[in-house]
Amino acid sequence: MGCFECCIKCLGGVPYASLVATILCFSGVALFCGCGHVALTGTISILENHFSKITSDHAMLTDVIQLMQYVIYGIASFFFLYGIILLAEGFYTTSAVKELHSEFKTTICGRCISGMFVFLTYILGIAWLGVFGFSAVPVFLFYNMWSTCAAMRSPVSNFTNVDSICVDVRQYGIIPWNATPGKACGSTLGDICNTSEFYLSYHLYIVACAGAGATVIALIHFLMILSANWAYLKDASHMHAYQDIKMKEEQELHDITSRSKECLNSYT
Repeated sequence: MGCFECCIKCLGGVPYASLVATILCFSGVALFCGCGHVALTGTISILENHFSKITSDHAMLTDVIQLMQYVIYGIASFFFLYGIILLAEGFYTTSAVKELHSEFKTTICGRCISGMFVFLTYILGIAWLGVFGFSAVPVFLFYNMWSTCAAMRSPVSNFTNVDSICVDVRQYGIIPWNATPGKACGSTLGDICNTSEFYLSYHLYIVACAGAGATVIALIHFLMILSANWAYLKDASHMHAYQDIKMKEEQELHDITSRSKECLNSYT
């Protein structure tokens, strides 16, 4: 076999569907974890500088955000390993299908592991749907602030008293009602929207939400691939069992024929 034929054979065993899903999963998780981590840090800075001057008022929120950042570290590490495992499982099942009519045989343990991956990926997909919905909440909050600032700066707006237009973050439950000042009005609100922290955090939350959506799509893609591979392994197992039975029957028939010929020869 030449080098070209060898390369073609190697490329034929690559699970391209699993490879695409792995790349999409890594990209989505990286965007969600990286952008989400920086955006949470910017959110704390905005709250401390403009909405909650007393540290004790947002101490619980700070602890929750720090806990979420640690969870982000865990999510990134887990999905890095999980994506590699699913890609390796894709290589395994692709080899099983490619070598269906050769000496390659699937085992019960291999099929059980494939079924376990299907179940685990299904659970993770449902969990990431919740993460995707949760990541849309800060996008909604920041969009409300940004749209209010844009309405105040609009030349067609006709506000008699701009200072009466406020954004109160206490109504969202982010900080307690006794937090000081708890809200921003008029030109102060406009200045907050013009800060680099607000602009960066807003767009990072959008990217993080998009990353969570990409991860959901990747997990759905993985779920379809794993389900198909599990079905292929099951069919391969049945095919090998059928071939074994057929070979035994042919061997038995051959033995019976041989003994019959021997008996006939000895009688003759």
